[in-house]
Amino acid sequence: SSDVCSSDLCGRSEMNERIRELAKQAGWNGFEALDERNEKFAELIVRECAETIESQDVDPSFKNRMSWAIKTKFGVE
Repeated sequence: SSDVCSSDLCGRSEMNERIRELAKQAGWNGFEALDERNEKFAELIVRECAETIESQDVDPSFKNRMSWAIKTKFGVE
């Protein structure tokens, strides 16, 4: 494929699709493959964001829903 994600790492999960869309928006071209390291880096950022919400001193139900929403948006479980 000539898009950002030319390896078979892409298309395996919803996270990969969203990361590919964001990579295109950032200006990546077909010569830059979204490899396993980049995918893991993106996953770690998503998890860090979710954990930041989980650590806030707010209603537990609210922070659980927000953390779940972020993870779901990017396909991170």
